Amino acid sequence: MRSTRQCSRTACTEAAVATLTYVYADSTAVLGPLAQHAEPHSYDLCSVHAERLTAPRGWEVVRLQPEFAVPPPSKDDLSALAEAVREAGRARPEVTPSSGEPDTVTETARRGHLRVLRAESD
Repeated sequence: MRSTRQCSRTACTEAAVATLTYVYADSTAVLGPLAQHAEPHSYDLCSVHAERLTAPRGWEVVRLQPEFAVPPPSKDDLSALAEAVREAGRARPEVTPSSGEPDTVTETARRGHLRVLRAESD
């Protein structure tokens, strides 16, 4: 499932819709559609910050798309969400009420609040 990336601007919690990349050799800021993967030398921006973007004096802004909008969830996203819900609902190993651990796990040592657990092999 595709996770929603947030805007790179400080204190902004909106979803990113565009990626900003600087081309220092050409004194150009390139604003385009959201990149598939987050890159360390690029910035993800929400629609508000993408529209308000200005470049330093003497720089040019190249906008590869006139408007940016949050894309709707794809069928793959919805399928992955449904599968995650199904997986969470599947039966888990039996838990003993006294220890809160599955029957196949035993405590082998204890030191303060830490416990060493060992799973018994089938």
